Amino acid sequence: MKPFNRNLVISLTLVFLSGLAAGALGYRYYAQKTAVTRPDRPPRGPKDFRKAYTKEMTERLKLSDEQVTRLNTILDETEGRFKEFRDRTRPEMQTIQDSQVAAINAMLTVQQQAEYEKMRQEREERRRKRDAGKGTQEQK
Repeated sequence: MKPFNRNLVISLTLVFLSGLAAGALGYRYYAQKTAVTRPDRPPRGPKDFRKAYTKEMTERLKLSDEQVTRLNTILDETEGRFKEFRDRTRPEMQTIQDSQVAAINAMLTVQQQAEYEKMRQEREERRRKRDAGKGTQEQK
């Protein structure tokens, strides 16, 4: 009877250790694939990216003061053109999105449509909060 107990203990120990190893490897893989948030550093917005881009250009290319001024002018003009493009295409994108919503609603039951509308409102609220946190809330 003793050998049976010893084999049982060894088997259970091996199962426990293999579970421990699988858990450790799984956690390590999970931790590598998820984003790590840093509470000491606020989210970076367009102004931060522009500042870092200008700084890198200035340092790496050793731009003169005149070149930095011209770079800022170029970046301002490009930003304006992107804004004009977004404003010009926003109505068409909204039409496409409205068409998608209508097509999805057409395939749903009445109960599903109500839940779908609730889902869409929740998603929109999350987007607004996210954008407000970044300071990039756009006017519609």
